[in-house]
Amino acid sequence: MSKKFTKDHEWIQVDGDVATVGVTDFAQSQLGDVVFVELPEAGRVLEQGKEAAVVESVKAASDVYAPVSGTVVEANQALVDDPSMVNSAAETDGWFFKIQLKDASELDGLMDESAYKAFVEESH
Repeated sequence: MSKKFTKDHEWIQVDGDVATVGVTDFAQSQLGDVVFVELPEAGRVLEQGKEAAVVESVKAASDVYAPVSGTVVEANQALVDDPSMVNSAAETDGWFFKIQLKDASELDGLMDESAYKAFVEESH
């Protein structure tokens, strides 16, 4: 499945009933150099649109929101060890967490890549 995007600049890619979540390349470019991330622990239940993680850069700290509801199955420990991966690989190795979907229909409300690009161009 292709990636979906939120207006809060998270991306999500689904594989079966588990999705990988991170922040977009646009988001990392706005943050600047990322120096710290706080990720949800495995087993934590997240609600769509609610705070899931924190990313801190030299400019500011920002919340990362859950694009869908579900249970965290894995956090990216490599990102905790090296937060700069957000800057170097935001949409690949710099993923934040994996979540088991509670309701796959929530994906329908997210943007595809072309809609997200248009959203970024219109709003920034």
